[in-house]
Amino acid sequence: MQLTAPAGRRTGIRDTDGMAVASFVLGLLGLLVLNVFLGPTAIALASVALWRGTARRGRALLGLGLGIADLVVLAAFMQADGTISWSF
Repeated sequence: MQLTAPAGRRTGIRDTDGMAVASFVLGLLGLLVLNVFLGPTAIALASVALWRGTARRGRALLGLGLGIADLVVLAAFMQADGTISWSF
């Protein structure tokens, strides 16, 4: 009699949930610093988490939106001052 879920399935779900949370945190952090790196990373993590069927779908969607917002902010600042980086 088996009382727990198979190890592979349980770990996979936890990994996708972690990716969803990581995409949210990186997307949020990317609005302040290193948006050229953190934005695409947040988008990639959120996309993989959604593709794998995370239980934290809302968090992954927020991470995806924040990653896109990071790139929009980067593009706006690049347009304003003509450089790849920006500062306060």
